[in-house]
Amino acid sequence: MKRILLGVTVGLLAAAALSIAQNAIPASAKTIGSSSADSSNQIQFQERNPRYAIRAGDSFDINFELSPEFNQTAVVVQPDGFITLKGVGDIHVAGETVPQLIKTLHDAYDKILNDPPISVVMKDFEKPYFTAIGQLNHPGKYDLRGDVTLTEAVAIAGGFTENAKHSQVVLFRRVNDDWTHAQIYNVKGMLKDGNLHEDPRLHPGDMVYVPQNTLSKIKPFIPNSGLGAYVPITR
Repeated sequence: MKRILLGVTVGLLAAAALSIAQNAIPASAKTIGSSSADSSNQIQFQERNPRYAIRAGDSFDINFELSPEFNQTAVVVQPDGFITLKGVGDIHVAGETVPQLIKTLHDAYDKILNDPPISVVMKDFEKPYFTAIGQLNHPGKYDLRGDVTLTEAVAIAGGFTENAKHSQVVLFRRVNDDWTHAQIYNVKGMLKDGNLHEDPRLHPGDMVYVPQNTLSKIKPFIPNSGLGAYVPITR
């Protein structure tokens, strides 16, 4: 399991800043915290209440109201994303939300049962979290409890250090297995103007990065394989 290396070296930061500076920001990825921000992009980026996506290692109970002989407890999602079910065999469920999982189960069992009512109860799963690194007094991995905004995440991580670049805080958000969305936020400007309606709410798995060096340009989407060019990652 990947863990974020908290000690970001000056040399890596300089290399990352140089790499970033060579790429211009498209209009859809403007710095947030100014009047020129693209509001439509903000609405999409700040989608609220995202559903949890099932992943390898999670477990859950499956209950059939009218056919209890098919009930299963502590069904574990295997590393390849499959589960093994009574009567229907292996089904891939990784990446699905609970409502999507229920539909997948219903479609599978509908071949042998007549419109079976099915319920799913999650038993063991990765708790929502966010990671905060860079120029923060207490960088680390934190539980994501309720609605937490970017500025609140900075406060939870102990606030900025004296070397922090407050106006260029980066929020990394994984889009899928191949891409991570990256957006710069002018936290200094938001706090100075008292304009927090553009303060984004964090999603589970988000990473907040507070740089020391100037970070004026950044691609809006980054291949996950190249994320280490911006922030060092280790196993």
